[in-house]
Amino acid sequence: MSVHAHATPIDYAALDDRALVALVRGGQREAFRHIMQRCNQRLFRIARSVVGEDAEAEDVLQESYLRAYHKLDSFRGDSTLLTWLTSIVLNEARGRLRKRHSMVGLEQIDAAPDDTHQIIQFPSRFGNEDPAVSAARAQIRHLLEHAIDGLPETLRTVYVMRELEECTVEETAIQLRIKPETIKTRLHRARRLLRASLQATLADTLSEAFPFMGRRCARLTEAVMARLP
Repeated sequence: MSVHAHATPIDYAALDDRALVALVRGGQREAFRHIMQRCNQRLFRIARSVVGEDAEAEDVLQESYLRAYHKLDSFRGDSTLLTWLTSIVLNEARGRLRKRHSMVGLEQIDAAPDDTHQIIQFPSRFGNEDPAVSAARAQIRHLLEHAIDGLPETLRTVYVMRELEECTVEETAIQLRIKPETIKTRLHRARRLLRASLQATLADTLSEAFPFMGRRCARLTEAVMARLP
């Protein structure tokens, strides 16, 4: 009987990122599926914070994953795998944004006083709500997402990375290639805009904003797997 018949299946979920990378480099394409599943939520949120649309954010993720797969040998482990992938996603998303339109001068945004930003228009009441808690939470989450979408792109990306993904000031500054002081300023301004539109009770739904789990996560993962060589 062949020894291969008794080979123990690889428990990808139990492996850390470095081990998964090593398996991918060794030809185990399935390990890349698990890398994507681990990173999809954060990377989708960050891509969406730049391009402002679900469908295009998914396109950004697909292209970014393919680029990462082909250049995985260049990952040296100087940073975490998620940080490395975030850089690729940001580059791809910003490249698409530049093609779509000219970006507002960052100097103008950073130098502008807080009161020059318009307050985001936000509904003051929900209307006829479904009494079920899950439906109410979903409705609140959609309102929150709408408010975040209304932020200027430079403020939105900082807000998503710092508040939703809980990146440190230093990590966010490195990823966005701007000073930590600028990160703090932009986050402050983003909070001011959102605070003017949202009630404090919405804060509990932040962790559920822009979900990318379940079928959406599986669909994108399968699409990338199908395009791998």
